Amino acid sequence: MTMRTICVLVLSVVLAACGAQPEGSMQVGAVAPPVKTKTLADVDGDFSRITSYRYPDERMYQYSLDEALTLGKPILLEFATPGHCTVCDKQLQMLKGLLAEYERDVIFLHMDQYQNPEAFKAFRVMGDPWTFMIDKNNKVVFKQAGRMLYGELDLVIKRTLEGGAG
Repeated sequence: MTMRTICVLVLSVVLAACGAQPEGSMQVGAVAPPVKTKTLADVDGDFSRITSYRYPDERMYQYSLDEALTLGKPILLEFATPGHCTVCDKQLQMLKGLLAEYERDVIFLHMDQYQNPEAFKAFRVMGDPWTFMIDKNNKVVFKQAGRMLYGELDLVIKRTLEGGAG
């Protein structure tokens, strides 16, 4: 093998570990699967049993995904495991700002791989972070692997609330 081939292979593995394989995950246009996921109530308020995030916001753990899908609101679903992913930590910090702005209109859910592996399996997510936007009709209207900028995700949320695609 040439050095160039080895570098390409190593880069491919690194990107795959960061969630850069959008083809295998849940596709835009698909109906979100009604997966039972843990809520803060399910773990008696013990954040360590629902997330590896150091600064969790209880509003991201109020609903199980299956329950959230019945409420007729858009859902911002974030797959992030900050216990082993510094990018995930930064992504969740950014989401808290958006949550403060949109909490009346959008349900924000955080799924940690350690605590909700069934959601990772249902959405066929490998690596993290991954962001999915689900409209009020339970259709996946947006997905992206990797960290997003505040303005990018703000635009996705606004378009979803207006009834357009992310």
